[in-house]
Amino acid sequence: MKGLRNAKNRRIVLLLELLIVCYSGVSCVSRCIGGAHDFKAGSKYQTLTPGARDLIDAAYSGIDPNKLLDYHVHVVALGTTCKECYIHPDFYSTLHPIKRMRFNVYASAAGITDFKRADEQYVGRLNDLINGMEQHGRFTILAFDRAHNADGTQNDAQTDFYLTNEYIFDVASKSKSLVPAISVHPARKDAVAELERWAKKGARVVKWLPNAMGIQADNKAYRDFYLMMKKYDMILLSHAGEERAVDADEYQELGNPLYLRYPLELGVKVIVAHCASLGKARDIDAPGQPLVSNFELFLRLFGEKKYEGRLFADLSAMTQFNRLGASPEPEPLKYILGHPEIQNRLVNGSDYPLPAINIVIRTKSLLKYGFINEEERTLLNEIYKFNPLLFDFVLKRTIKHPENPSLKLAPQVFLERKELKPFR
Repeated sequence: MKGLRNAKNRRIVLLLELLIVCYSGVSCVSRCIGGAHDFKAGSKYQTLTPGARDLIDAAYSGIDPNKLLDYHVHVVALGTTCKECYIHPDFYSTLHPIKRMRFNVYASAAGITDFKRADEQYVGRLNDLINGMEQHGRFTILAFDRAHNADGTQNDAQTDFYLTNEYIFDVASKSKSLVPAISVHPARKDAVAELERWAKKGARVVKWLPNAMGIQADNKAYRDFYLMMKKYDMILLSHAGEERAVDADEYQELGNPLYLRYPLELGVKVIVAHCASLGKARDIDAPGQPLVSNFELFLRLFGEKKYEGRLFADLSAMTQFNRLGASPEPEPLKYILGHPEIQNRLVNGSDYPLPAINIVIRTKSLLKYGFINEEERTLLNEIYKFNPLLFDFVLKRTIKHPENPSLKLAPQVFLERKELKPFR
């Protein structure tokens, strides 16, 4: 009984410590959870050990760096530069300690130390990380529209953050390494016109997070929106599966990958973010609609021959600890490594700033499940501290199938696909 009481007391102490973090800004503890790397702008690979440099060289084997493309990079703005952009006030509030702690962790991971200069610091850190990679290619940065109700009105209470298309275009215009992706909620009263306006400016990728934005992708009211996407050969990059980075508990069902059939049927190209590798959803094809893993539903969708050439998926978040060793089978990362035919339709996405959050990317878990060995773990940890964006790429090029180490992610997964050109 004494041991149980002690364990309970330790949990209470830990909870109190976390609450203290929530009220103390970007503290030492929040930096430990997110962003505890030693990245310094301008650092050269020569500062790394020979083993780490060799692992980086191996990662670029068979890769044309001029064709490297990351399809999934987040930008966050608090409104210090982008006046219309914002984070929901709950994330600053002492009345919402968990949200505040989460915000502090993300801020730390993104290198934000001064909230009065947050927008500038976020973009500056991202560019420094990219320039710190000797062979880096390009990175698609994502706008993020407000949540909307079915009648087209804004749902500010459900909107955790908002990134305007104008801001994303402006940020991208200042770097040859950045490509802008827009976000337009299809229920907006001006949705079709807004979509066409940005398509004419060259945008091709449209980012959605249905669980957070309140979008059910198979809503027939979105037909005109999808037809406009098809007209301009645009690409829907849609989150699928459960969402945990932002609040979406009431809307997790909207992450059902089977809802993406409707835009596919209308001829829209779709990239399923994360391969829908987390959580469960209703199997709308089965009697009684039982709950089934989203990844299983994704594989069913991926297996429909008529969608080949239109349906793709990205690798963002696939190496996070909560997506490894998923039960029941199939295990998403292990399954993809073991099925090279799936990789022909995969693209890379870092999901930055998530690769810079210590508690999310755990090399110890990757070692436990056999995706890397002990030596690789040591070297990857060194690269993570040097540059978490470089780490994400090297990690994905290093991981291998636990039972068959010859099976790895193919080089073409990391290169721009001609049918998925992100900007015209």
